[in-house]
Amino acid sequence: MRIGVFLVAAGFPGRRPGEVLRDTVEAVAAAEDAGFDDAWIAEHHFMSYGVCPSAVTLAGVALGRTSRIRVGTAVSVLSTRHPVDLAEQAAVLDQVSGGRFTLGVGRGGPWVDLEVFGTGLARFERGFAESLDLLCAALGRETVTADGEFFRFREVPMVPAVRLRPVVACTSPETVTLAAERGLPMLLGMHIGDEEKVAMLRHYRQTAAGGPGWRADREPGGSVAGPVVPPPPEHVAAVVGHVGDSTAQVVEELREAMPRWLEPGLAGYVPVDGRARPRRDIPAYVDFLCDAHPVGSSGHCVERITRTAEVTGLRHLMLMVEGAGDRARTLENIRRLGAEVLPRVRDRLPSSRRAPASG
Repeated sequence: MRIGVFLVAAGFPGRRPGEVLRDTVEAVAAAEDAGFDDAWIAEHHFMSYGVCPSAVTLAGVALGRTSRIRVGTAVSVLSTRHPVDLAEQAAVLDQVSGGRFTLGVGRGGPWVDLEVFGTGLARFERGFAESLDLLCAALGRETVTADGEFFRFREVPMVPAVRLRPVVACTSPETVTLAAERGLPMLLGMHIGDEEKVAMLRHYRQTAAGGPGWRADREPGGSVAGPVVPPPPEHVAAVVGHVGDSTAQVVEELREAMPRWLEPGLAGYVPVDGRARPRRDIPAYVDFLCDAHPVGSSGHCVERITRTAEVTGLRHLMLMVEGAGDRARTLENIRRLGAEVLPRVRDRLPSSRRAPASG
């Protein structure tokens, strides 16, 4: 069982963004000391939900502060980035960290970011597959070229050339299909429960069984000469992870703290075209997170993680550890999860155990 931390760089009221970013790097270092396998950093623009606008940049800082733990992006927003530029940055981090970097990418949303960065709504609505294929080509070949709708350029060398496989954030059946057809691992969000995870994993398996897989000589927007069987993907899912002396006390702590972050944070998602913005019942959402995820005493957290692993077959989770919105409490949470939860989970679910539902 692999367990990491998921760091949103959450902009709780009263916390300055620069302070949050420094604390995020400190949290990665604390996670390494606590025995976590990896740390994942989120990326958001123009909002308080998350105040890190470049997950790749902050991942580079965190890699420089650590020596063992893997660091990934969860996720870099591909709809507002040039895929080759992102691939070059990922290659740099891979090379200088000794292979400790993982690139996670996502479609993003129809948000104002598309206007600010000039990529436009079309890149979000119909350009994600082309962007993903170009990214994969740039991460898997010595040279790269493009002749598609959104990208068109002559062949150029990739320097440094690497062999990396990105993780793809999947929140819809369409994106699951794209990931499965390319044999790319999925990143599942903390907004869904175990049953929804099972459904997405089942859809992935069914699609992958009949799909061509991804290969490095796929041209963006082009076809593949024949089927490829990729290595089994290791999917990863985000969950809230918060431990304390009793489950009732921890749940009450998050019920008090998280709405102060989520209410203004989720309001920061501004559609670029004036479409209706999805809204959540924030108290109900916090109740769902506390009920569905490892939130409570150490024993409860162990049981919840074990149940998720057994029900879904997933053997890689990332725990969102910032739920209290307080630096000292986040670091305490990381230390206690590392000391009280991780060893017991790994004893029950050793890493050598096959993950039946996730491949």
